[in-house]
Amino acid sequence: MPLYDFQCSEGTHFEAAFSMAEVPDLAPCPQCGQPARRQMSSARLSIGNSPEYKLIDSTKRSAHEPQLVSGRTGASKKATRYTGNPLHQKLPRP
Repeated sequence: MPLYDFQCSEGTHFEAAFSMAEVPDLAPCPQCGQPARRQMSSARLSIGNSPEYKLIDSTKRSAHEPQLVSGRTGASKKATRYTGNPLHQKLPRP
């Protein structure tokens, strides 16, 4: 879902996610509760290429599952591949 920028009359800026078909012109401010008007904002397009996505994916994966070596087990286990690159979603699965 896309993010939309809003600003209330008190000057509070915040972002909210809505589907493109259901985005309102006004949203309640999370701080003061007053109606906030939707603002024009720039598009958030990704400019990453495949090597950059590979680095981002490996960094995210290693953040909570660091790769540890506990010794030889005899048979190597093939790791499951994960990618967050939207272009890879269209590729056929084995």
